[in-house]
Amino acid sequence: MLFAGRRSRARVREALDAVRSAVADAEERELPVLFAQASADLLRSPGSPAEAWVDFELRSAEYYSLLAELSGSGPDRDAAEGFLPAGIADRVRALRLDDTLLRVSLRGYQAFGARFALAQKRVIIGDEMGLGKTVQAIAALAHLAARGETHFLVVCPASVLINWTREIRARSTLRAVPVHGAERVTAFADWREGGGVAVTTFDALHLLPEGAAAEVRPGMLVVDEAHFVKNPEARRSRAVAGWAEQVERVLFLTGTPMENRVEEFRSLVRQLRPELAPSVSTTHGAAGSRAFRRAVAPAYLRRNQVDVLAELPALVQVDEWEEFGAEDREAYGEAVASGRFMRMRRAAYAVPGTSAKLERLRELVDEARDNGLKVVVFSYFREVLAAVGDALGPDVFGPLSGSVPPARRQELVDAFSSVEGHAVLLSQIQAGGTGLNMQAASVVILCEPQIKPTLEHQAVARAHRMGQVRTVQVHRLLATDSVDQRLVELLARKDRLFDAYARRSDLAETTPDAVDVSDAELARRIVEEEQRRLAGDTDRA
Repeated sequence: MLFAGRRSRARVREALDAVRSAVADAEERELPVLFAQASADLLRSPGSPAEAWVDFELRSAEYYSLLAELSGSGPDRDAAEGFLPAGIADRVRALRLDDTLLRVSLRGYQAFGARFALAQKRVIIGDEMGLGKTVQAIAALAHLAARGETHFLVVCPASVLINWTREIRARSTLRAVPVHGAERVTAFADWREGGGVAVTTFDALHLLPEGAAAEVRPGMLVVDEAHFVKNPEARRSRAVAGWAEQVERVLFLTGTPMENRVEEFRSLVRQLRPELAPSVSTTHGAAGSRAFRRAVAPAYLRRNQVDVLAELPALVQVDEWEEFGAEDREAYGEAVASGRFMRMRRAAYAVPGTSAKLERLRELVDEARDNGLKVVVFSYFREVLAAVGDALGPDVFGPLSGSVPPARRQELVDAFSSVEGHAVLLSQIQAGGTGLNMQAASVVILCEPQIKPTLEHQAVARAHRMGQVRTVQVHRLLATDSVDQRLVELLARKDRLFDAYARRSDLAETTPDAVDVSDAELARRIVEEEQRRLAGDTDRA
């Protein structure tokens, strides 16, 4: 370079500056970590082309999001970071997330959400339905556990307590301890002694030992469906506030867009950041969602699907596990004793007023309404759809059933699709599962698992098809210790690779029953298993 011309030296310096800039940008985007993950995980040699395809299908979100991040073609960073002011966003990005105790790969926006909760300490994550608020919370807990924290507390509606417990165990190595029901005192003592993540309900929280919050001081308090505590005078709100006062880090989760409910937001943020509440004005909501987000940025992060669509899988499937109430359990026991398989399958809706499944369905529909999303509810049984219709009110469309002429079915679907914003369509899975296009819907609720897997696949395909512009969320309502659990377990034993291939074969396209278990055989096995199980429970009692 000593003997190079002035112009050549200038070009070399420009090239060096460009390299330094590229390296700095790569480090900021954590590309070395991403490349290491890719080489160790996604780029490992598959056993066969078939296994490679199945792995891609099962983890397409991970492939697509990693490729997007590596190529720089992911979503706009400001949008994925909730349009936070630069100072806050920089502070969040500077925090390195410890994922050693996680069992799941996070999308970029999910990792940012977990870091936001950790960096800002007392916040609300209000991501749109289906973006993975639960896994972001678990990632934050896992980070703190890796850094030495031992106790955490999750408060949620009873309808999602089982899901939280399962998700914690599936997505991390953390110990989950349900603190609920008749055994809550024993479970709480176990958690206090052994640590882990205690998962309790709003109604059970105030029943925990007085002074426990000050004694245990969890590393983080997570409150799911935080809009449940918007009324500061309610007992559940006072119980949450009592714990929040004793905990340094508090994370509220809600899918309700707070810019439309500024008074509710002010009530929630008062529990987290009292100093911020007076500065939250109704004019912020009126100014639009981005203006609102910037005004409340220290305590609020929300991303919509459109913000992070490039990182989302095309299909999000969630198993919603619920526990029988006393009346439903009695109805289920009678159905099992009589050996009536179909009655067992719909027993969770036998007493609509106390049905845990129906309560969870209402919550899912309410959240979809808040986000302007259309919902299709499928069930095999007309009686179940009637109960759902009664619970949701007269504005639902349908139900579509075998007794409805095909032309009328299409009219109902067209009317449902033409509604601006939220709407609900009810359909028997046999009638609406084939031949109709429902891509206006982006939320699908299956009231019970189906005997034939192809029935579920075909029903979901009504919404998840060409023309669909949103991620489709599929929620399957399941009851623990019931025919649902037996059915899911039995179907899961089928060879996964064979299923994946069979569903794509010409044979499967023309004769879908070819890959399904015999109805009669499956029903007989499940009835016998349930009769033995319940008889054993009675003997032990």
